[in-house]
Amino acid sequence: MHMAGWETVREIASALPGAEEGVTYGKPAFKVGGRLFAWMSPSSDAPADALALRVDPDEKPLVIASDPDVFFETPHYAGHPIVLVHLDTVDRATLADRIEDSWLLRAPKRLVAEYTADA
Repeated sequence: MHMAGWETVREIASALPGAEEGVTYGKPAFKVGGRLFAWMSPSSDAPADALALRVDPDEKPLVIASDPDVFFETPHYAGHPIVLVHLDTVDRATLADRIEDSWLLRAPKRLVAEYTADA
């Protein structure tokens, strides 16, 4: 199995409309409309390769339960609509779906409308 890393995240995230690569708390990050949607967790209680993604708060427990070897949270993120991803265990298709979902939650409505119309 191919391990994902920031390069894989970059390939997926940068293909989304309006995505901008930057840095948050000294870690690589992607934003859309100035809002974070994919970033390497700067939290000291998360593993170094943990990717943080936005998630619907109601879906968060389901996402984690769907594959606990891939999706998790730490005390730092408890109560926040953010899920952590082990990049060393996630497959590319699952990662792409989750990054896209995170982007959809954070992107300006106009961008989302254009993107979903093209899909």
